[in-house]
Amino acid sequence: MPVLECAVHWAVPADEPHMRDLLDAGERDRYERFMRAEDKARFVTGRFLARTVLSEATGLAPGGIRFTTDCPHCGGAHGKPRLRGSGLDFSLSHSGDRVVLVLSDGPEVGVDVERESDRDVDRLGEMVLSAPERDVLAALPPDRRKRAFHSYWCRKEALLKATGHGLAASMTAIHVSGPDEPAAVLSWDDDKAVSPVRLADLTPGPGYAASVAVLTDRPLKITETPIG
Repeated sequence: MPVLECAVHWAVPADEPHMRDLLDAGERDRYERFMRAEDKARFVTGRFLARTVLSEATGLAPGGIRFTTDCPHCGGAHGKPRLRGSGLDFSLSHSGDRVVLVLSDGPEVGVDVERESDRDVDRLGEMVLSAPERDVLAALPPDRRKRAFHSYWCRKEALLKATGHGLAASMTAIHVSGPDEPAAVLSWDDDKAVSPVRLADLTPGPGYAASVAVLTDRPLKITETPIG
């Protein structure tokens, strides 16, 4: 079976005039609605990264690239950005000082990055983790539980971004492999479940977790650009 290559591009949030110049009218309105400077920077960096990467992949001028955000399930305008008429699929995520884009030549793809924080992982685990995952988390020593929880979370978020379900699907219905095991979907007990799926963990650097999900049965070859 041929390998599916996925290109992962990392960036540090910035907010420069030449980046804002590429935003379309709707994106400019959204940019202006952000109250915090860091939210503005993460948003504009994501759209700039998407346009520059897609420009290189398609030959289109960055300033001429326009995205649609139609939800594939309800038709609303809250879906992930897509390049209409292209066979490429991509996904964006950001957290803290990380912005990431993953590009796939065909299959639907999703990516998620999360900065590890001092969340109440026991409380959140009730909303995010399946029963077997909660058992694994509870058995870990305290100093490993935060990283383990964020690993689970990123894998599931990436999967639901790839399918387009987002928060409309139950995370607790998804059972993924343990944080010390290769990323994989073990079971999905929900009418929104899809198959086949490939998962892979990324390398966002210390203090972060990140994963990519691709709706394919082909083995993945992940190429990551350095963060910078």
